[in-house]
Amino acid sequence: MAAGTAQAVGNLPPKQPLVQDLRTGGKACATGDDTPYVATPPRLTAVLYDPEEDNQPAESSPLSGEFEAWWADAAGVEQRRTYTTIVLSSGSPQSWRMPDDIPANTVVSWHVRANDGAATSAWSDEGDGAVCSFVYDDVDPEKATITSPEYPEPDDVFWVDGVGVYGHFTVDSPSDDVVSYVYDFLGGPHGTVSAGRPGAAVTIPYLPLKQGPTWLTVRAVDRSGRSSGVSRYDFNVQGGRAPVARWKLDDAAGSRSAAAETGVAARAGTGVTFGVSAPAGITTTAAVNLDGSGHGFLTPGAPATDIRKTFAVSAWVRPAEVGRNMTAASQDATGSRPGFVLGLRRQKAGPAWSFTIGGARLSGGAPETGEWAHLLGLYDAETGKARLYVNGVEAGPAVDATPAEAAGAFQIGRVRGAAGYRDRWHGDIADVRVHDRVVVPNEVAELAYRQPKLLGHWSLENATDGVSPEQSNGAPLRLGTGASIYRGSDSSCLPDIDPDCPYMPPPLVDNGHLRLDGEGGYAAADGPAVDTGDSFTLGVVVRLADYEPAHPMTVLSQAGKHTDAFKVRYEPSTYSWQLVMPEKDEAGAPERVVSQIESADGGEGQGHRLAVVYDDAADSVKLYLDGYTNAQATGSLPDGWHSAGALQIGRAMDGNGWGEYLHGDVDEVQAYSGALKDDDVLGLGWGTDPCLC
Repeated sequence: MAAGTAQAVGNLPPKQPLVQDLRTGGKACATGDDTPYVATPPRLTAVLYDPEEDNQPAESSPLSGEFEAWWADAAGVEQRRTYTTIVLSSGSPQSWRMPDDIPANTVVSWHVRANDGAATSAWSDEGDGAVCSFVYDDVDPEKATITSPEYPEPDDVFWVDGVGVYGHFTVDSPSDDVVSYVYDFLGGPHGTVSAGRPGAAVTIPYLPLKQGPTWLTVRAVDRSGRSSGVSRYDFNVQGGRAPVARWKLDDAAGSRSAAAETGVAARAGTGVTFGVSAPAGITTTAAVNLDGSGHGFLTPGAPATDIRKTFAVSAWVRPAEVGRNMTAASQDATGSRPGFVLGLRRQKAGPAWSFTIGGARLSGGAPETGEWAHLLGLYDAETGKARLYVNGVEAGPAVDATPAEAAGAFQIGRVRGAAGYRDRWHGDIADVRVHDRVVVPNEVAELAYRQPKLLGHWSLENATDGVSPEQSNGAPLRLGTGASIYRGSDSSCLPDIDPDCPYMPPPLVDNGHLRLDGEGGYAAADGPAVDTGDSFTLGVVVRLADYEPAHPMTVLSQAGKHTDAFKVRYEPSTYSWQLVMPEKDEAGAPERVVSQIESADGGEGQGHRLAVVYDDAADSVKLYLDGYTNAQATGSLPDGWHSAGALQIGRAMDGNGWGEYLHGDVDEVQAYSGALKDDDVLGLGWGTDPCLC
C-alpha cells in the first residue's frame, strides 16, 4: 500500500511535513545554491501534524518522525541513514542529531515523514515539497591579512596623520568560503561586515578620534559560521593636523587687514573695527566688530578649501541683533549661490544658528543679542553628511548633503546672492578656522571651551580685625558678629597625655575654617564675587552643626536689587542641598531649583564639598555634592542676569532684610568666571586650586 494510505477505518494519515517547518541546525530548509553550511553535524528538526478530524475532545495525536538522509561517498556510491524519533504530540518539533561520522564538504540531503502508528504521511519532498540539504564544514578559515594605505604599520611609518582623517583597512582571508569579517578597533567602533561574495576582500573605513597607538583585530567567518584566529594590525595615530586657514582676528586696532596664521591674509572693509574684546577664556586676545553695512566684511580673495571634500569651518560670534539673517562665514560659488553659509537665520519659531551646504540646512541653538557662541559647520565627504555644532554640542542629527564646486573667495561677514553680497553680519567675530578634515567631537568641544579664570579663593584659615584674606591678595571677606575663625588645637594641650585637656577636632580643610553661630553670624565680600549674567563656578566646603535644622540655612548667596541672583542652602523639609536661581531680579520671580538629597551633618565628619556651575552658553545650572551631580541637580536657566550685590557667606536675602542664617562651619570658598568641567569640579575644596588643563 502506498505511503500516506489509511491503515485503519476512520484514521486519516498524518499531514505531509511542510518545508517551512523544517530546519537544518537552526537554518531554514534549502538546497541548490542556497544549501546551508554548518560547522558541526547538525540537528535536523521538523514540526509534524496529525489531521484534526482524527481527534476527539481531550484526545492527543501521538506521532513519530521518520528521517532519512543520503549522500554520495568518495567513490560516488550513495549512502543512506535513517532515524525514527520517539512519539510526541501533534505539533511538537521532532529532531535527529546527525552522527559525527557524516562526511565533510559533501552535500547531504534529507527528508522526513510523520507516522501515527497506523499510517505515514507523504515525504516532505514529495509533490510540492522540497528536499533539504546541507554541507558539513569541519575546517576553520585561515586568518585574514590587513592592509591600509593611510595607516601603515609602525615598521613602515611610525606616526601617521591623524585624528579626523579617515583610514581604509582592507581585510582578506585566503579561504574562499569566507562570507564576513568581525572587526574591533581599540575603543570602537566594532561590528561585522559582509563580503560581497564568498572569499571576497572587504574594506572597512575608520575615523580616528584620538591620537596614540591603537590597533584593529579581525576574525574571518565562513558560511558555516566557523571563525578564524584573530588577526591584529597595529598603527599609530598623530594628533589632528592644523587648520588650512585661520584668521585669529586679534590684529591691532586700526588694522586694515587680518593676518592669517595659515592661509592668505584677509582684506577688511571700512565697516570692520579691530581690537574689540574677545570671549573671555579663549586663546585669542581680541576680535573684530562688523557694522552690518556693505563695508563690514573680510575676505582673502581666494577659496579657503575645496568644499567637495571633507572640511570644517568654525568661528566665535556675538550678534548685535538677532531679527534677521546674518552670515558669519561663507565661500563663493559660481552663479548666485554660495558653496556654504555659516551664521544666524531668522525662522518662524525664532532665530537659530544655521549651516547650509549642498542643498541641506541644519539649524539649532538660540542666538542671543550680545552673547558669544561658538559655531562649527562640518561636511564629511566619506559619509556625505553635514553637521552643525553650537558651543561644542551637535545641534540635531546629521543630514545628507551634496556640495557643488565653490572655487570662489572665502568671505567673513557676508554671503553672495543674486544681486551681490547680502545677509551681512552685525556684531563681533573672533578666531575663524577652516580645516580640511573632520574635526572630531572632542576637538569641537575643546574649540568651544572657554577656560575658567580664578577670581577668588578664601581659605578662611585666619582673620585679623575681622578680615580674612583672599589667597592672592584680592578682596577679603569681612566677618560679622557671630562669625569667627576656628583653628583647632594649638598643640599646647594634648588629650592623649593630659586627661583634663578637651578634645578639639581638626578644621575642615588645612589649618582653619569659618564658624557661624546661626543667629546672625556671616561673612561677606566687598562686592560681587562672580558675574551672574555670564558663566561662573563657585565652590565651598560646609558642615551643618545640627542634625535637624529648624529652618532653611544658606551657605552662599549673591544679591541683586530685589532678590538673590543665587543662593545655595540646606532645606531641612526635603533633607537636601538646593541651588536656587530666580529668573529675574524681581521679588517673587519664578525660581529654578535643583537639589541633592543629603542628611544634615550634626557637627560630625568633614562636611561636604558643594559646587555651583552656571553655563551661560548651554543655559544650564548644576549643583555638585562631593564632586558629583545628577539629573535632579541639573536644570535650565535661559537667561542669567547681572547682580551687583556682595558675595555672602552664611545668609541670604529674606524679604527686606537678611535671613536663613547658617549654623555650622564653612571653608574653602572658591569663585571662577566660566564653567568648570566635571573633572575640574572634583578638584574643588581640597585647599588648592584645580589644574584647569
